[in-house]
Amino acid sequence: MTTKLPIARSESVFEDYKSALNDSQAAVEANRCLYCYDAPCIKACPTEINIPEFIRKIATNNVRGSAKTIFDSNILGMSCARVCPVEVLCVGDCVYNAMGVPPIQIGKLQRYATDIAYAKKWQYYEAGKATGKSVGLIGAGPASLAAAHELRRYGHACTVYEKRDVVGGLNTTGVAPYKMKADRAVDEVEWILSIGGIDVKTGVSIPDDVSWDELAKKHNALFLGFGLGPDSELRVPGQDFGGVYGAVDYIEKMKLGLVSVADVKHAVVVGGGNTAIDAVRELRGLGIESVTMIYRGVEIGMSGYQHEWNAAKEEGVRALWRTLPTAFDGRDGRVSGVRCISLDDQKQPINGTEHALPAQLVLLAIGQAKLDALVKAMPDVKTDKGRIAVDANGFTGRKGVFAGGDAANGGKEVVNAAAEGKRAARAIHEYLVGGGSQ
Repeated sequence: MTTKLPIARSESVFEDYKSALNDSQAAVEANRCLYCYDAPCIKACPTEINIPEFIRKIATNNVRGSAKTIFDSNILGMSCARVCPVEVLCVGDCVYNAMGVPPIQIGKLQRYATDIAYAKKWQYYEAGKATGKSVGLIGAGPASLAAAHELRRYGHACTVYEKRDVVGGLNTTGVAPYKMKADRAVDEVEWILSIGGIDVKTGVSIPDDVSWDELAKKHNALFLGFGLGPDSELRVPGQDFGGVYGAVDYIEKMKLGLVSVADVKHAVVVGGGNTAIDAVRELRGLGIESVTMIYRGVEIGMSGYQHEWNAAKEEGVRALWRTLPTAFDGRDGRVSGVRCISLDDQKQPINGTEHALPAQLVLLAIGQAKLDALVKAMPDVKTDKGRIAVDANGFTGRKGVFAGGDAANGGKEVVNAAAEGKRAARAIHEYLVGGGSQ
């Protein structure tokens, strides 16, 4: 299938925050690698890419082999090279850190190899001999794509059901454009689907358009990879004013179309996680003069990555810590400000600390709803705090039904979804050929 994106998209104004390496830079950086025995960077990668191996191949001018080493472990290696928080994963565990030496730029080297593979249209995989078995995959994000590709290599037919008109999940609709734009995510989808035999049906909502019973009759196994739900609401007066959006929803609008910030001088983002940090950096990148992040906790306790927040501060974002929005003010149906109150160490309101901030745009980045309600009609599929409960192989407890990605892990990285999708695919294969117990 071919996903057509609008040519005019607000995300187009962004440039790469981490620039790509040229041939000379990649060669120099690759030759710095010590090719560690029992390399800690491999253990830090959820997909367990043989990092020293792919770097050594770059150093010996075997870029084709380097890219294959990456894709053998992670078929989404191109996007992960851009969006992975390498600072807390592979790069963060590079042995050079303990030596007081700058760590190897693993993410940039991975991007170098995979970008060349895409540019040269190298193909490494083909579908296996048809088994006559069929798998339905719900959601067309990284977890389902990784699972479908692996299942095709085993020879199983795959049908992916996606409620949106675009494929790729948050890689397409939610990744910060200074890391990866939507068109690059679509390139990855097309490359993964080029193995053939993966039927993608967009505009299909499960179980509204197709019931679970119908899916169970049509397919021999199911994989639930539908991610998380809509943005959570703050539920304070004024949230219905124009200009107040869920952060994930707004980011999707910006990445897939045009948003206007011409009349926005002051913007506020509520939250302290990675989505909030992405949002404030994006708003600054769109040209908004004053961007403020409001968080009920303290800087050291925020869930967002510190290196990302440091970049936001360098770009001119400010934060109000231990602050809670209590209401939104408005004028002519649109938001004009945010009323707040300060919190004490126990996150309790402090009387007399009420204050207001001007804001013509407010984004709520306080989490996303879980979609566990979708599976209530499936006996034996259990949930835990909104997540689908699975074992180490993604098995849900219901015969032939597996899950992975945000729906099961609650919201982690793309690389986690890729790892879980591939692992579940192997378990599904064992189940389909009769060797598994699920």
